[in-house]
Amino acid sequence: MTIQHSEKQGVWKAVKPLHIARSHPGVASFNGKIFVIGGGGPGFESLQNVEIFDPKVNHWEKGKEMPTARSGMATFEVGGKIYVVGGGFKQKNGKFKFLRTVEIYDPVSDQWQQGADMLQPHDYPAFTFLEGRMYILGGHHPDATEGGPQTDPGFGFCEVFDFKKGSWSELPGLPKPRFAAMAVSMDGKIFAFGGVAFTGKGMTEYDQMEVFDPKQGVWEKALLQLPWSAAAHGTCLLGGSLYIFGGFSGDKGIGTQTARYDFGKGQWESIAPLPEARAAMGVSIIEDSIYLLGGWSSDRSVMNSVVQYSP
Repeated sequence: MTIQHSEKQGVWKAVKPLHIARSHPGVASFNGKIFVIGGGGPGFESLQNVEIFDPKVNHWEKGKEMPTARSGMATFEVGGKIYVVGGGFKQKNGKFKFLRTVEIYDPVSDQWQQGADMLQPHDYPAFTFLEGRMYILGGHHPDATEGGPQTDPGFGFCEVFDFKKGSWSELPGLPKPRFAAMAVSMDGKIFAFGGVAFTGKGMTEYDQMEVFDPKQGVWEKALLQLPWSAAAHGTCLLGGSLYIFGGFSGDKGIGTQTARYDFGKGQWESIAPLPEARAAMGVSIIEDSIYLLGGWSSDRSVMNSVVQYSP
């Protein structure tokens, strides 16, 4: 995949770091602030704490702890509430437990309540929101709880929560089962891309993109591909462009590579590389700036650093 050089590279700068280093956190924004929830700390010990960042004053404060310690969850802000969906945690016996659990945080009252469980457990799925529905796509295979992701074939199961109905329902599965993929929604469709799974010859990261049309109920392979194979990458939509940051990529491991796809030009463009290699980070947008929060560094140690990208 060809990447064009962009004259507008953008600028990265460091902001105040998290109090607690973590990877695979839940992240959402509300009322100009960023909420970082749970994640995996040192030794991949799952966290319950909530940290709240105010970019205007470069300050972190604490929120009420999440009832369930976990990482790798899907996180949505809907109607002023933050929904934390699925994820998992490492048990004392070294095995993992993947969750169907949904918990809802009210940032105004600083309180948690229980939501409706999913149909299946999803740890590190792709996820996105579209037209009043939360979409959860794949993740770690439930059988991978025994030993973690080393031989994980990925999970193809997809489901959606309809806020009008107040319930979950099954969707057609991902054509390529995988975990650590990302998703965005635009033009009434769901786009899932990247991710990784065990193929029998080792772990394979993907560069392909698949598109789901909720009205037709079918998946199709998109013509657009990622500029590199990627898993646990950061991604977002901003200003008519799709951004991709870092992540795992084959033998290169965790890198500093960055790019954006300009839908108007129909091409991938290079932008300023990450200040340091990063994967499994949280991503948030506040006032046309992109924030990358925590994650794994090149040696898979957890990070507390936070960087801001201004296009």
